[in-house]
Amino acid sequence: MLLTAQDVTFHSDVAPIVFNHCTSCHRPGEIGPMPFTNYEEVAAYGEFIEYVTSIGYMPPWSPDASYSHFVGENVLTADQLETLSAWVGAGKPEGDPADSPGLPEFPDGSQIGIPDHVLVMDEPYAHEGDMSEQYQVFVLPSGFDSAASVRALEVQPGNHNVAHHAILGLDISGTASILDAADPAPGYESFGGFGFNAESSFFGAWVPGALPVEYPPGIGRTIPAGADVLLQMHYGPSAAGETDQTAVNVFLSNEPIEREVYTAIMGPQHLDAPFVIPPNQVTSFHGTLPVTADVSLLSIAPHCHLIGSSWKVYATSPNNGDTIPLISIPSWDFNWQGYFTFPHLTKVPEGYTLHGEATYDNTAENPFNPSDPPQWVYFGEETQDEMFFVFIDLVGYEDGDEEIALGPGTDVCEGDLTGDDLVGVSDALLLLSEFGCQVGCNLDLDGDNAVTVSDVLFLLGQYGTTCN
Repeated sequence: MLLTAQDVTFHSDVAPIVFNHCTSCHRPGEIGPMPFTNYEEVAAYGEFIEYVTSIGYMPPWSPDASYSHFVGENVLTADQLETLSAWVGAGKPEGDPADSPGLPEFPDGSQIGIPDHVLVMDEPYAHEGDMSEQYQVFVLPSGFDSAASVRALEVQPGNHNVAHHAILGLDISGTASILDAADPAPGYESFGGFGFNAESSFFGAWVPGALPVEYPPGIGRTIPAGADVLLQMHYGPSAAGETDQTAVNVFLSNEPIEREVYTAIMGPQHLDAPFVIPPNQVTSFHGTLPVTADVSLLSIAPHCHLIGSSWKVYATSPNNGDTIPLISIPSWDFNWQGYFTFPHLTKVPEGYTLHGEATYDNTAENPFNPSDPPQWVYFGEETQDEMFFVFIDLVGYEDGDEEIALGPGTDVCEGDLTGDDLVGVSDALLLLSEFGCQVGCNLDLDGDNAVTVSDVLFLLGQYGTTCN
């Protein structure tokens, strides 16, 4: 039931929304430009909060939650947006402080435990206080004498005031060390990638509020002996000089890895046309990649640069009778890219085809266009260049993979389909919208690959559950 302007108050209605969706970044020592930790702080920006949430600019979650779901999904429902609007319209009443849920317990340090190894930047990096965006790659020697089996990598930013996001890579050639030595500053500057064809260009990622991915038992990744872990830091603009010394926690597998995570890459070679983007045009490309064995997907990361405007990735059966939606990003934002992890291992059968569709806006109307006037754009590493990549982490499929959860708490609140931390009416309506689906169903709750009465009963059994 939607709240009216006469009913809504901060402590009972708005605080649960802001504290759970905004405060992880908007608190002292984090990258949010202002804190939202109490009534006074939130009320001072009430109209601003209503506006940036109403247009979908905040919270910063780029995937379309109506297309597919991911671990750590941070979106506001229509009911939550209406609550914020009603609160502002009513004059931002405070209500009874006794009704406040209180601030969540935000983790300090590792969210996983004690790491087996910590790879840290050799020296602090100085971020100039000139309001510029900075992209710097740091080379972190692993020091492993033999191949290391990894169950999790966790980025620990040294300065949340400027750490905007991070991408991890892997180098076994020594090229990154050469680039580092040629740059007098710690690390070396690189915008779109790592500046060369690394062994892995997307070994992991971090954005504020993101949960580190722990691979399930028997599944993991390998860092080769002597390899360098590459850490590309995006530092957001700051009016004051800051320093950062970020670390990467490495957690080794506690049992033998039976299935190693492999990264499949869809790139320009898989496109339906040469990767050339004319000026003053909106250009789209469609890539395809055949699936040659049954696989289970863990994570997905579309990647392009500044004039990218949208992405959609999906898989289709040989006769196109079944479509598996993977990710849709209607409004691409280079600054909020990341590695998006599925709630459960997601099967794509042999014989299917992976599709990647990307659109680029190379017009003067695109405020993110680095060229004025727009120029011909080609594939490359520089700011004015562009890319087309889809990175997909996967393993060979085994029976029961669909039941293996990849994120914390996913088994407790499977009925929360809308991501509002409550199993309620909106979830039931969403489930009923797919009722009768027999194959490739997004909302299958009981694992029988269809949406039937049993799924409805499953949801009703959790009805009213609070998920946080």
